[in-house]
Amino acid sequence: MDRASKSLNSPQMRAMADPSRRRVLTTSCKALPLVLLAGTPAVAEAAAWEALRDGAIALFRHANAPGTGDPAGMRLGDCATQRNLDEAGRAQARRIGEAFRAQGVAVGIVLTSRWCRAMETADVAFPGLARAEPAFDSFFADRGEGPAYTARARRILLDWGGPGALVVATHQVNITALTGAVPSSGEGVVLRRGSGDLVVVGRVRP
Repeated sequence: MDRASKSLNSPQMRAMADPSRRRVLTTSCKALPLVLLAGTPAVAEAAAWEALRDGAIALFRHANAPGTGDPAGMRLGDCATQRNLDEAGRAQARRIGEAFRAQGVAVGIVLTSRWCRAMETADVAFPGLARAEPAFDSFFADRGEGPAYTARARRILLDWGGPGALVVATHQVNITALTGAVPSSGEGVVLRRGSGDLVVVGRVRP
């Protein structure tokens, strides 16, 4: 077994994928309006980093994992049955962590989908900090479950009050349902609370 396979099937990764770590949260489901910031993408990214230094939320689409959806027979807790990060994806994940350190962002909590590609993104970027949160699991294969997942995820985000930034490694469908944004692999959408709701501040890129 190569080093990557050992990492994907390590006790830490299997523990993070444990379905027993399930939190059931209920709330109304409401997609966030996508706020378009004035200025260049660089200005918007600078605003996103500033918000994160002030305890905002970053929703990251997992880093590059070739393919779409999940293979037939995909099983939680068995990374060999799933799409996984390639070397480009691992490099993206490392850059995410490096960027947070370079930008002086204190990370409070790192949550991740139980899908291996999301868990590995979180674990490579922020070693030892990630824990699984089923509210951020992919619903790509069952869109009918989307509103329930989105409602639970939104409640978690609204409850966040620091200290530090909240980082989430999840999937494109989840982020789009929450924000209207369609991030690229490894890209983060940054949110802050405003007037009792969540507002998109900008994006950060690996």
